[in-house]
Amino acid sequence: MSLSWPWALLALLVVPLLLLVRWWMNRRRRRSALTVSSVALIRAALPGRSSWRRRVPVWLFLAGLIVLGAAVTRPQATVLVPSNDTSILLAIDVSGSMCSTDVPPNRLTVASDAARKFVKAQKDGTKIGLVAFSGTAGLLVPPTTDKDKLLDAIDGLKTARGTAIGQAILAAIDAIAEHNPNVAKTGVDLGDAAPDTIGEYQPDTIVVLTDGSNTTGVDPVTAAQQAAARRVRIFTIGFGTTEPAPMVCTADQMGADQFGGMGGFPGSFGGRPGGGFRSQEIDEDALQQVADTTGGRYFRAQDADQLVGVLNDLPREIGLHRQQMEITVWFVLAGALLVMAGVGLSLWWNRGPAQSRTAAQRSLIDAR
Repeated sequence: MSLSWPWALLALLVVPLLLLVRWWMNRRRRRSALTVSSVALIRAALPGRSSWRRRVPVWLFLAGLIVLGAAVTRPQATVLVPSNDTSILLAIDVSGSMCSTDVPPNRLTVASDAARKFVKAQKDGTKIGLVAFSGTAGLLVPPTTDKDKLLDAIDGLKTARGTAIGQAILAAIDAIAEHNPNVAKTGVDLGDAAPDTIGEYQPDTIVVLTDGSNTTGVDPVTAAQQAAARRVRIFTIGFGTTEPAPMVCTADQMGADQFGGMGGFPGSFGGRPGGGFRSQEIDEDALQQVADTTGGRYFRAQDADQLVGVLNDLPREIGLHRQQMEITVWFVLAGALLVMAGVGLSLWWNRGPAQSRTAAQRSLIDAR
């Protein structure tokens, strides 16, 4: 929590001043007290009142004044709030290992189907962009609300050699910068500002789905630091198993440079009938570090159901971002309730003693 007007804490001095005034008035009252002939008569006329009944209203009143004094400073708190202008940059790995059949029929088909379901499930008006990466990264669809355009691009994904996770992150940042003036492009020097995830996040978010580790280009953690400096969160998804499996992609899924530019067909790997086997290790440490650096999260999905579940859960986290909100009204409300409680209890508990004091005065007059 932070204070917009910290100097306004001086308003809290009113509490010790009130205590001083109360002490002075009590002392003066004792000096001017009347001497009566029968103290026993007054004690008999006045009912006893416990000390806590005398103190509770006073402390409630003072606590209320302290809270109201704190409200003058205009306190602010960092809270998670929903964003109405969220855009999501979905970066999908299309490296050759996405032909692995450990997740049948192959990783690319399952990832494409999950991405299609994700796009269709989003509310109308949510902007989604698509980045594909292998040895290089490219923006296929800038952030848009046109779901048909996104679905067509997902259906046209083709594999190629290499895995440039860091380059995909930088491409996504530049895509965000095109429509969000608060996000600088990756070529802009931000000076000595150290990456810091404490504070307000941008409503734009990057989701990286990959089945391997970075093999070329910028290191993913270095790219994540660029995103963190711009308050852009990255959620990472490690997809697939570590079990060796045949590499099988359809002709529509294979790019011209895949497997040395030899092309491909169903059931082939590198132009060799019967397919091949490959064990793909996911660099979970790097993906976890990317997420932690930017304030996002890392997820692991080993089959189609898990991947769909991860993507379905993302909107609840992507739609929230940290924002500094003024909470003065809550301090005012709490302070007012404490003050009213103190005054109310004082009036309620003193109602009986006041009537008794009147009766005691009458008794004292009769005694005289």
